[in-house]
Amino acid sequence: MYDTIINVALLHELIEGELPRAVVIDCRFRLNDPEEGRRLYNSGHIPHSHYAHLDDDLSGIIVPGSSGRHPLPKVEDLSKKLGQWVISNNSQVIVYDDMGGTIASRLWWMLKWLGHDSVAVLDGGYQAWVEAGLVISQIVPELAGDIIFEPKERKEMTVSVEEVEAISKGRRRGLLIDARSQDRYRGEVEPIDPVAGHIPGAVNMPHFSHLDEKGYWKNPGTIAKNFMALEGMELEKEMVCYCGSGVTACFNALALSIAGVKNIKIYPGSWSHWITDSARKIGKKN
Repeated sequence: MYDTIINVALLHELIEGELPRAVVIDCRFRLNDPEEGRRLYNSGHIPHSHYAHLDDDLSGIIVPGSSGRHPLPKVEDLSKKLGQWVISNNSQVIVYDDMGGTIASRLWWMLKWLGHDSVAVLDGGYQAWVEAGLVISQIVPELAGDIIFEPKERKEMTVSVEEVEAISKGRRRGLLIDARSQDRYRGEVEPIDPVAGHIPGAVNMPHFSHLDEKGYWKNPGTIAKNFMALEGMELEKEMVCYCGSGVTACFNALALSIAGVKNIKIYPGSWSHWITDSARKIGKKN
């Protein structure tokens, strides 16, 4: 079972046979052009891959003024989609994108959230597959109509905004980890959301800091060392990951898992949900 990351050579072994032994999902996406990922997929993808769209497949309905930008979908809706992608409760799933796992880690985490541990992110992403000189396909596999994915929701993997507030105010033992870039965390810029800053008490671990200059994951020891250097880091605490909308938060959750850290949780609404209530405090430079 592969449950964190997997390299190209191993993935190739899993899918090179006539009947693939893994379900592969392409998660490429661009915030500034939501259909670019689908176009890239149609022009070429890893053989047998299905396509998952961040907005349409991996997010629920946005409620202006009360939800974040990428709310979690309903469990039943996501489970139906997983079945259509030929994912059963016994499937080994591999997810990838072309941004180091930035988007793919969202589906990685969501499968864990629904009780499915056999899911891994492709190290190096689509570029690693291309650089290895492996076959690219334009064949779109058919959706299944008879595969049933039975969810076993792990509600303990998420925290509510009330629980986040309790951690922020020191009433609950946890560490809030912001996955956004340093300038967004400090409130110096905010290119997406209407309010800049961070949740008070949060520390900053930009998600891209876990990758080397070629876009591959750093070794587990280095990742663990970086997390252990965070102010307030204690392994007994709840590790609560957030970002702008609950996507790159999942990347930090994956990084923590690679580092061997337990008790990892996600604040699904993240910053875009936190700022829907003007009464909530805003942290600035830190």
